[in-house]
Formats: sequence, structure tokens, C-alpha cells
Amino acid sequence: MTTAPSSTAQPTQSARPLTRNDYKTLSLSALGGALEFYDFIIFVFFATVVGKLFFPADMPEWLRLMQTFGIFAAGYLARPLGGIVMAHFGDLLGRKKMFTLSIFMMAVPTLIMGLLPTYAQIGMWAPILLLLMRVIQGAAIGGEVPGAWVFVSEHVPQRHIGYACGTLTSGLTAGILLGSLVATAINSLYTPVEVTDYAWRIPFLLGGVFGLFSVYLRRWLHETPVFAELQLRKALAEEVPLRAVLRDHRGAILISMLLTWLLSAAIVVLILMTPTVLQTVHHFSPTTALQSNSVAIVFLSIGCIISGALADRFGAGRVFVFGCAALLASSWTFYHSLAEHPDWLFPMYALTGLLVGTIGAVPYVMVKAFPPVVRFSGLSFSYNVAYAIFGGMTPMIVSLLLKESPMGPAYYVAVLCGVGILVGAYLWKKGR
Repeated sequence: MTTAPSSTAQPTQSARPLTRNDYKTLSLSALGGALEFYDFIIFVFFATVVGKLFFPADMPEWLRLMQTFGIFAAGYLARPLGGIVMAHFGDLLGRKKMFTLSIFMMAVPTLIMGLLPTYAQIGMWAPILLLLMRVIQGAAIGGEVPGAWVFVSEHVPQRHIGYACGTLTSGLTAGILLGSLVATAINSLYTPVEVTDYAWRIPFLLGGVFGLFSVYLRRWLHETPVFAELQLRKALAEEVPLRAVLRDHRGAILISMLLTWLLSAAIVVLILMTPTVLQTVHHFSPTTALQSNSVAIVFLSIGCIISGALADRFGAGRVFVFGCAALLASSWTFYHSLAEHPDWLFPMYALTGLLVGTIGAVPYVMVKAFPPVVRFSGLSFSYNVAYAIFGGMTPMIVSLLLKESPMGPAYYVAVLCGVGILVGAYLWKKGR
């Protein structure tokens, strides 16, 4: 794997401590990312309700759930195109411009989703329009996440890249927490009939407002010093950046894709799908399921920052080996205990959430894997193509596994933890 410096700055610049401007950049980037990620994932918290409203009433429950998660997955399948196009212009025109465009593309479809008519009102056009909005959202998030990691990593000293990327990832997971809290509030303030009738629309309408607010927030950010120096030295890519990535950085692409599988599957299964699994398979109330999920996401956010900081200090390889081994043990115990020990739900989900935070070290590796001139394109291609494959397929695979056994999610998580341990061992051995 090609490993490149994360900055073209002088050694003294690399060794400097984090400044007030660094913290401001991290805070604004993380907050904007949280609000945009809320827009992208709020759909999954209302998957059960949306499935009943946007598909025929006589459809079997497992098939309706699978088709609903299929529309959710469509957002992931659209990520590569949006991410690759935005990354192309991000490497040629600047990180900040694409960083702002992505959030605008997220806000508008989220607002429209809150206004869509249902299957009872317009028939098959309802799921088709819902699918179209998810595709646009997917294109937006495809540029947002890689762009955010590149943006913050090029603003901070090299020895703090892990902490910066972990903090940004924590901000993205805070968007999931915000979605969980809003979903909990909706289910607490309204009866199930009211939620089905109209209250499910409220989170989507809020998301549109959040998105537009995020566009405003990003006006206060500045172009990264790394890109500005590339411009000044006229050292920008002389060919299509993606072509150089595919030709010269195949090892970096492979490692980045495997780590993206770890990240995507951990988030999709343990955080996004589990509230629905808790309700439909283990018969927890929506409020209990969402409250436990909120606790898990709080610990996930903390875990991301910790793992990013540990990667700076000890290397990402060690973080993945020990973190994934612990995640395998905790997630297996969590799912296995739900039937016999429902009282363990909150503490076990919290511990599992903390260990899912191991993914906070993923962007540390990916940012360092590509040189600055093609960094956005390399990271975006690897991340988005892998997320389209693994993030898109994961909900449907887990739904099929659930049809066979309530331990289905645990089986899938065990496989991805094995992948994480193997990649970690490789990075550890190579000293990267």
C-alpha cells in the first residue's frame, strides 16, 4: 500500500499543537456532518412505518421489510457516482466547494421526502419517488464523508490526523444519535396511529431545515492549507485524478475497501438496523429500542474519538486487532442475551456501541494511503464503491439471515470482525 504524507507542510508545522483555528474547523465540520448524516439515516428509524405506508398492505412482513431496506440500500448504491464526481472536482477545484455542495444536495430531497404522498394515495409512484429521493441523498453523502475526512486531515498537524478524523467520524455518528433522539421523541409524543397518519413526516421536514442550516455553517470554513499549497505550486493533477489512483495505488484501494466493509457493516447492522430488529424480532417497544440505541450511539461517538487518538499514538493496526476482537465478543453476547436476559439490553448495547467506535481509526489509514494530489479521488473511490457493495448488500443479507435465525446479525458481525482483525494484523506487521 502506498503511504503518503498527509501534508506538504514543513516538519515544524507537522509537530505543532492543535490551535484554536484547528478546533474551530473540527467543530464546524463535525457539526455540519452530524446534521447532514441525520438527513441520510432518519429513514431507517422509521423503516417499519414507511414500509407500511409505501408498499401494498397485503405484502408479507418480511418482504415489506426487505423492500424497505432495499430502498434504504439504494442510497448506498448511488454513492459511488456522486462521490467520484465530487472528488474529481475536489482534487481540481478545491475541497471546500464540494464540501458545501454535498450538504445542499442532501437537504432538498430530505425535505421532499417529508411531503411525499403514500401508496394509498398514488400507488406505485410512491415507492418510486421515495427511491429517487434516496438516490439523490446517496450521491450527496458519497461526496460528504470522504470530503470531510480529507478536509479535516489537511487542516491539522500530521501527528493529530487520527484524532481529527476520529472527531469528525464522531460528529457523523452524532447525526445518527440526533436521528435516534428525534425518533424517540416522535414515538413518545404521538400514538402509533398518529405516527402512521402524519407524525412520521416531522423528522424529514426537520432534516431539510437542518441541511440548509449546515450550508450556512460551512460559509465560515476556509480551503485546506494542503490544497492551497498545491494550487500555489501549480502541482494539481495533470490527468484525471481517478486514472492515477487506479494505476498507481491499487494496494491502497484494496486496504481502504476492506476497512470500509468493516465501517459500513458495523454501522448498518449494529446501529441502524438493530432498533428495527429489537422491535420486530425481540418484541421490544419502539421507545425502549430507540432509547437503548441512543445510549449505544453516545458510546460509539466516544469510541470513535478514542480509537482515532490511539491510532495516532500506537498505530491503526493495533487498534483494529484488539478493537475488532473485543467487538466480536461483545456483539455476540449482546444478540445472544436478548431473549433470555432482556434486562441486559442497555449495558450490553452501550458496551457494543463503544467498541463499534473502533471504526474511528478507519479514515486515519485511508487518508494516509493516498498522496494529496489524488487524495480526495482515491479515498472517495475506495470508500464509496466498497460502501455501495457492502453497505447496500448488508441490510438484505442480514434480513435473510434473520429469517433463518435471530442470531443472524451476530453471524454477519463475526465475519466482518474477522476481516478487521486480519487487516489490522497486516498493518501492524507493516508498521503502518
